[in-house]
Amino acid sequence: MKLIKSYEEQLSKAVDQRRMTVELIKVISDLWYENNIELFLFRNQLIDRNVSEILNLLDYSKEFVQKPISMTYMLEIAQKIMKMDLPPSKIDIGKLAYVLHLTAETDVDSFVEGKLSGAKNGNGFKPKDVVLYGFGRIGRLLARELMSRTGKGVQMRLRAIVTRGEITKEVLEKRASMLRKDSVHGYFKGSVKVDFEEQALIINGTTVFVISANRPEDPNYLNYGINDALIIDNTGAFRSEEDLSRHLEAKGVDKVLLTAPGIGNVPNIVYGVNQNNFNPDEHRIFSAASCTTNAITPVLKVINDTLGVKHGHIETIHAYTNDQNLVDNMHDKYRRGRAAALNMVITETGAGKAVSKAVPELAGKLTSNAIRVPVPNGSLAILNLNLQSKTTREDLNALVKKFALEGNLVEQIRYSMSNELVSSDIVGTLEPAIFDSHATIVSKEGDHAILYVWYDNEYGYSHQVMGLAKYISKVRRFAYY
Repeated sequence: MKLIKSYEEQLSKAVDQRRMTVELIKVISDLWYENNIELFLFRNQLIDRNVSEILNLLDYSKEFVQKPISMTYMLEIAQKIMKMDLPPSKIDIGKLAYVLHLTAETDVDSFVEGKLSGAKNGNGFKPKDVVLYGFGRIGRLLARELMSRTGKGVQMRLRAIVTRGEITKEVLEKRASMLRKDSVHGYFKGSVKVDFEEQALIINGTTVFVISANRPEDPNYLNYGINDALIIDNTGAFRSEEDLSRHLEAKGVDKVLLTAPGIGNVPNIVYGVNQNNFNPDEHRIFSAASCTTNAITPVLKVINDTLGVKHGHIETIHAYTNDQNLVDNMHDKYRRGRAAALNMVITETGAGKAVSKAVPELAGKLTSNAIRVPVPNGSLAILNLNLQSKTTREDLNALVKKFALEGNLVEQIRYSMSNELVSSDIVGTLEPAIFDSHATIVSKEGDHAILYVWYDNEYGYSHQVMGLAKYISKVRRFAYY
C-alpha cells in the first residue's frame, strides 16, 4: 500500500506540473502575439513547444545550473511579465527563476520588476523589410526562422525571395515544397501556399514575392512595396565589397548581409563577439563569416581572454555540402570531386585565419584544416591549444560553463553535459557552438588542452545570421537573457 500511495502521489504531482505547463504555454503565446515578448528557458525557445518538450527543457535546466528551478516560480514570473508594460523583449524565465532561487527573494512581483527595470516603454525602432537573395540551404532556413518569429511584425519582415530563371507555376510549387519539407530539419511548422497570379508564396498567411533576377542590381523592390530593405545574400557568388555593392544599386535597398566569408574590406562578423566594432549607421555591407568561424570563435575568445592561447590547430570534421559531388566527377578543388556520401575528404578551411578578424589577438596563432565526412548536417571542431596559463580539466570546463550561463556569449555557447552526444543530437540547436564537456582533455602539465565543439552548420549558423541581421537593422529588443 505504501508503494501504491507513493505512485499516486507521484502521479498527482506530475499532473499538477503538466497543468501548470499548459497555463505557461498560454502565457507564452499571449506575450508573443500580443506584445512581441518572447520567453526562453535557458536560451531555449519556448514558442510552439508542447508540454512534454517544456518539461524536458526544465529537467535539462535543473541539471545545467545544479539548482532546483520551480515550474511554479516560472509560471508566476511569466504571469507577472504579462501584467507589465514592457517593450518588445526577449526574456529568459529560466534564468529569472534561477536568480530568484539564489537570492531567496519571496516577493516575485518586486523581484521581476527590479530585474526588468532596464526596459523602456515603446519599441524604439521600426520594422525592417528583408529580401533573401538566393534560396538554398541557408536561405530556406532563414525563411523558416523569419516567418516563425514574425509575431506582430515589429522586427524583421520577410517580403521577397530572389532566384534566377523563369518563375513558372511548377517552379513556385517546387520552391514551396522545399520550404515545407526538409530531409534534415523536418517539416516547417507553418503553412506555405502558392499564389501564381502574384508570383508569390503565401507563408503563414502573408505574401512573400518570388522575384527573378540574374544580377543583384536588377530588381526594383519599390514595385513590390519594399523599401529600405536588408538584402541577405545566400548565393556566395558575390563576396567582395565591389560585388556586394551591386545590391545597393537596386531601388529600395538599405543594407546587405552576406552569409559567407567576405573578402577584402567586407567586415566579417561573428555575432556576439565583434559586432559592436561596426556601427550600422556607418556601414552598409556586412558578412556573417562562415559556420565554422561562428562555432569556434566564441569558445576561443573565452579561452584566450581567461587562460591565453600561445598557438594551436583547428581540425573541423564537417558535414558534406552541396559544393561536393554526389558521385565521382570533375571538380575545380582537389579531392572534392569524389563521392561525398562515400568518402572522408580532406580539404582546406580558412576558419583559423578568419577567427583573427573577430579576435585580433589570435592573429597568426592558429592553423586549420577540414575533413568533409558522409553526414548531411552536424559538424565538429577540435581545438588543439597550447595555453599561456595552466589549468585542469575541471577548471577549464567550469570556465566555459560560466560563460555559457552568463555574460555576452550566452547565445553563442551551449554547454553539453551529455556523455552520449553524437552529431545527429545537435541538429536544430540554436547556439553556433556546443561545447562537449565530457570530451575535454587537459595535459598533466596543465598547459595543453584539446576541446571538442559541435555545431549545426546549417541551423546554428542561420540563427547567428538572424542575430546579426537584427543588429545591423537596429531592431534588437530589450533582453534579459
